[in-house]
Amino acid sequence: MASKKTPAGLAAAGAKLWKSVVDEYELDEHESALLLEAARTVDQLNLLQDAVTAEGVVIDSPQGAKAHPALVEARQQRITLARIISALRLPDEETGKKPQQRSGTRKLYTIRPGA
Repeated sequence: MASKKTPAGLAAAGAKLWKSVVDEYELDEHESALLLEAARTVDQLNLLQDAVTAEGVVIDSPQGAKAHPALVEARQQRITLARIISALRLPDEETGKKPQQRSGTRKLYTIRPGA
């Protein structure tokens, strides 16, 4: 079981996510590592949003107006966050069941000549 203490370096949003999960669930070390990365990602998303809010959605570049680079990075960070949260496999609050675990390997298929 991992420590419930909020890791150093997390901003308010990341610390809130950390606390909400560790107060509800007992995590193993590998799950705590995933949760820490999720919390850091939440904090990073907030920083990216702050940059977009301060500088605007569109910026001027030598090639003309373009979307703020923080928007592109935020999209990638959201995908990352979704994958990390999914990897945690936290139980459903209502049923208590964990999401189905995908197998690491899939069945191999062969190609038959002339098929």
